[in-house]
Amino acid sequence: MTLKRTMPLAWAMALLALAGCASTGTTGTSVPPTSSATVTAPAGIVLDEHANHTTLKAVVGSTIEVDLHSTYWPAPTSSAPDTVSPNGAPTTSPSPSCRPGGGCGTVTTHFTARTPGTAHLTATRTACGEALNCPPDQRTYDVTVEVTG
Repeated sequence: MTLKRTMPLAWAMALLALAGCASTGTTGTSVPPTSSATVTAPAGIVLDEHANHTTLKAVVGSTIEVDLHSTYWPAPTSSAPDTVSPNGAPTTSPSPSCRPGGGCGTVTTHFTARTPGTAHLTATRTACGEALNCPPDQRTYDVTVEVTG
């Protein structure tokens, strides 16, 4: 095979590998990469990087799990803890097969929608790898959560 023929195959394999990293929502409802999603209580909502810059509509009592797939992310926080509050401490699960400095793993934080209102679940990072700065479009995570009664 020539280099011209193997490049499209390599790109296709890389895209398939990335698609396998998406959240499947096995513990609740996975939010697709759209501008909004509506969920009813007490559904469990699972968010990841694909939900970045979206708006989620939830009801009081809904649980929200945020899984960010790099240990270079800090735990997400809520801009309005009275509206959407964290449940316990965040957890970090590094991947055992990761090369040093790769940041492979997941940072998970659980939240509960407590009262009607709006909150932002946010995280900011500057490093995307050992000595590797993040491009501007990969530095912030922000999901707007609109809670109704």
